[in-house]
Amino acid sequence: MPDPTPVARSYTPAAGYHILTPLYDFGVAVTTRERVWRDRLVRYMALGEGDVILDIGSGTGNLALAIARHSRDVRYLGFDPDEAATRIARTKTAQIVPPPEFRVGFFAASAIDDWPSPSKIAICLVLHQVGLKEKARLLREARQVLAPGGKLYVADYGEQRGRLMRLLFRLTIQQLDGVQDTQPNADGLLPVLMREAGFCDVRELETFRTPTGAIAIIEARKPGT
Repeated sequence: MPDPTPVARSYTPAAGYHILTPLYDFGVAVTTRERVWRDRLVRYMALGEGDVILDIGSGTGNLALAIARHSRDVRYLGFDPDEAATRIARTKTAQIVPPPEFRVGFFAASAIDDWPSPSKIAICLVLHQVGLKEKARLLREARQVLAPGGKLYVADYGEQRGRLMRLLFRLTIQQLDGVQDTQPNADGLLPVLMREAGFCDVRELETFRTPTGAIAIIEARKPGT
């Protein structure tokens, strides 16, 4: 039965504010150890020739660049509501072969029904910026489009374990993106939401301590073969 909850039509821009979008790459690199966890994410995904990867919340194209550093002959599909960030992504990735494909809009399964079913899906630094209902909806939509047996990888602020990580998260991310949307992540709710969305074999692969809190890579599988 379709979810009657309407798709949210607002979003948090890449750097929290539209005016800061051009500074996003520098800020994320400095505050999240981005090169480390993105490269590790790509290694965990173990992309092979012919794989189709869907990047929900593709932002300025940094995952596409990381994939190009480690994998060949992978079809990359990026989806993001931020037109300015997507323009940056297209410029940054223009030399990649095969060329990444980007689309602007609010993600829903129906918005990509002309794209092939992805074998892997990545959602990076997105879920902490949206409300609880939208987190759940995005995960359900991701499960719907993922090929049976395919895997979902979430790289985002996860459970903030320890006093220091909780303090850093509160002083940085929660100041920028608010407490209401970010607290479920800090409380460790992402794996629960992934299971409730219908994923199995949910497990936290690795956690990275950063100046803005702990970022986790969480893997899950869609049942089927």
